[in-house]
Amino acid sequence: MDKKPAAPPTNPVTAVLRPLVVDVGIPLAVSYLLHSVLGLSQIVSLALSSVVPVVRTVASLVSRRSVNGMAGLMLLVNTAGIGLSLVSGDARLAVAKDGALSSVVGIAMVCSAFTGRPMVSAALKPVLTKGEPVRIAAWDRLSAGSARFRRAERGFTLAWGLSLVGECAARVVGAYTLPVSTMAWLSTVFLLGAFAVAFVAGAPFHNRIEKLVEAGAAASGAAERFDTEDPACGAPVTTVA
Repeated sequence: MDKKPAAPPTNPVTAVLRPLVVDVGIPLAVSYLLHSVLGLSQIVSLALSSVVPVVRTVASLVSRRSVNGMAGLMLLVNTAGIGLSLVSGDARLAVAKDGALSSVVGIAMVCSAFTGRPMVSAALKPVLTKGEPVRIAAWDRLSAGSARFRRAERGFTLAWGLSLVGECAARVVGAYTLPVSTMAWLSTVFLLGAFAVAFVAGAPFHNRIEKLVEAGAAASGAAERFDTEDPACGAPVTTVA
């Protein structure tokens, strides 16, 4: 019987970056473009950049009857940003405020790691399962009954959450200890550094999750083939007197 070729291993960078780019990166980039490049007010920029999270959240509610965690979180971040934008302050407060807003994402990730629904790991599920029922079933079984799998989920989410919280702390400290002109470009360096740390720290957990899902799917597939192809399967047992 012909066997399907094994799916190529998923690049951990691509796997994590895809949901982050769509749900976090695009709204942040739109907000920056509208405010810093086109000169729109920060309130208007944040409101317009919320279009993607709104669409993603509504689509998730309609199709899966669940909330897209990342998209919903960006709605919360943008709403908080609009509120903080109404507070007048100096340039240092503006830099610190941006760091505080980005920390909402990190803190939410850290909290989710201990609530049984790790946020970043959940974003990985459609990427690693590739829409294949046997892989989805393997993921669900492991998530429900494998302590090793749950530890990997928690570790992966913590790697991302703690990296972003660290980036926030560095940005807030820098806002009040370094020249504003320096922080104008150093904030981006801090964010890129946080992503680099998260990629490196999260890769072992990602690889462990992927291997467990592949092993679970392979075991399930082997059992299914045995049940459907073995001619002796289900045959009555004859007892010799």
